[in-house]
Amino acid sequence: MTLKFIDEYRGARQVRQLADEIRRKTTRPWNIMEICGGQTNAILRFGLDELLPRELTLIHGPGCPVCVTPIEMIDRAVAIASRPDAIFCSFGDMLRVPGSEKDLLRVKSEGGDVRIVYSPMDAVGLARANPDRQVVFFAIGFETTAPANAMAVAQAARLGLENFSVLVSHVLVPPAIRAVLDSPHCVVQGFLAAGHVCTVMGTGDYLPIARQYHVPIVVTGFEPLDILRGVSMCVEQLEQGRAEVENAYGRCVRPEGNPAAMAQIDAVFETVDRKWRGIGLIPRSGWALGEAYRRFDAARRFGVEGIAADEPAECIAGEVLQGHRKPRDCPMFAGRCTPEHPLGAPMVSAEGACAAYHRYRRRAGTRETHE
Repeated sequence: MTLKFIDEYRGARQVRQLADEIRRKTTRPWNIMEICGGQTNAILRFGLDELLPRELTLIHGPGCPVCVTPIEMIDRAVAIASRPDAIFCSFGDMLRVPGSEKDLLRVKSEGGDVRIVYSPMDAVGLARANPDRQVVFFAIGFETTAPANAMAVAQAARLGLENFSVLVSHVLVPPAIRAVLDSPHCVVQGFLAAGHVCTVMGTGDYLPIARQYHVPIVVTGFEPLDILRGVSMCVEQLEQGRAEVENAYGRCVRPEGNPAAMAQIDAVFETVDRKWRGIGLIPRSGWALGEAYRRFDAARRFGVEGIAADEPAECIAGEVLQGHRKPRDCPMFAGRCTPEHPLGAPMVSAEGACAAYHRYRRRAGTRETHE
């Protein structure tokens, strides 16, 4: 059981009190999806779902940027990183995401100059220090990482660094929520939205979704208390028949978001259709470099735009990311697919549902979070 972890949490008493409050509020079955993989990890680590009433099911969503980066984008990264004139820069969790034949860590072991960086500005610094090399930064993520990536591109332009470029695979949360709700297999009745995304973008984009689909959306954080507070507010809406956007993360999120960050994004990026790993194409669900900065597009610069790839048929990552199935439903789980040898991206990142299940729910006997 994972409940022992909650007793190590500094707010354990308040968590249990809030769980009791949720039990009293819940009078019928409800299905709530937490969008962010960070929330999924906290739920499983602290056993928050085990504290909730049986009528309440938490479903894992597609909110892990590593997990949803399409396999063809990994193949493009591998092709660029394998070039002798390139320094390929990435956050560390992308190095082990499997492509069609290899991952970036394999390229590095074969002699490719693949470097882990902690900021896109690190890559800009490498471009300045290595004018005879092509420096490429792997710009992935949801809205949270976009401002820094946009700033790096704008800075490279100001410095005239024509040896710097970015391989962009940014994705957006609101279109993903719509895709989940439009699925004929959808059973989700309410959402916990990711607080860090809303810190940047605000809450306005969720209002039409709540109205159109009549689903409550509660913005929440990542601590156990934050998550259960969001669950409590969502249950209260469901029980009362309301469908509103509420903010349970007011210490960080404002309705208008961060105007300066959004202005930086708008200056550099434009909205495009984007393919999601295991899910497919979602219209207007991503960002790409706008016309003014398109010369910094690594896919165009290195001629890898045409690289396409199919997902491995035996991996059910797409169904897991959409909340249709659980990681333990996969026959490859904890066998052919492990964090050390991942078959699918959700087994790589700490925010991936498969990796979280492998760490905290590998054995039967713990409560499942999707009945």
